[in-house]
Amino acid sequence: MDSRTTVERARRLKQLHADHQPLVLPTVWDVWSARVAADAGFPALTIGSHPLADSRGAADHEGQTFEEVLAAIRPIIAAVDIPVSVDLEAGYGHKPADLIAGLTEVGGVGLNIEDTVHSDGGRVRSTQEHADFIAGLRTAADDAGIPVWVNGRTDLFLHAEDARGVLDEAVERLRAMEQAGADSVYPVRIQDDDELLTAVVAAVGIPVNTTAHPVKHDLARFRRLGIGRITYGPLLQMALTDAMKDMLGPWSASR
Repeated sequence: MDSRTTVERARRLKQLHADHQPLVLPTVWDVWSARVAADAGFPALTIGSHPLADSRGAADHEGQTFEEVLAAIRPIIAAVDIPVSVDLEAGYGHKPADLIAGLTEVGGVGLNIEDTVHSDGGRVRSTQEHADFIAGLRTAADDAGIPVWVNGRTDLFLHAEDARGVLDEAVERLRAMEQAGADSVYPVRIQDDDELLTAVVAAVGIPVNTTAHPVKHDLARFRRLGIGRITYGPLLQMALTDAMKDMLGPWSASR
């Protein structure tokens, strides 16, 4: 993709986050789903690692290489004329500069980066290590002259038996990501807990991303809680899976 177009889309994505409260980014996984979401009127999209892997018969948690991911997302990004962010998991073992270079070369203008390092036994990066990684992404994007939107994700709540028991640590991590240059933060697996969402929104000065189910969750609730950004993770694809099974069920009666 032309570098000027990539810069324009990156600037557009940044402006969309400022203009919308919250900004809803449907999580897509192929050209078809991207075009459907764009035709539905959404101004930007995100590609999720889990649904992308499922669509390609691969495993989530870095079951694909970075090169394979780039090859898969290139036609998706090219199929729409709106900004696209990409879930890059923990980075596939690559350095921040390599991630920014590869992402922007195929036209991606935003990314998720999580702290569960699947290429290293599933360990969780320390607060400082993850902040340093995000700082590296920020520096690489700045050096490239492309304002890539960095969505810093933490899996602390996901791994914890007691989510409230790790709130203080999670807040420290979210603030460290913000200070390192993250444009938004993404504490996963708390989308159904109003108190935790309220706490993390109050803790940072940048948009908080939450996962949402397109049918089971309520946009007005997330807006009331101050959420700044909404993505679907694998939940849109799962909802379509359920709907497809319901539609096909009556036709399989001949079994």
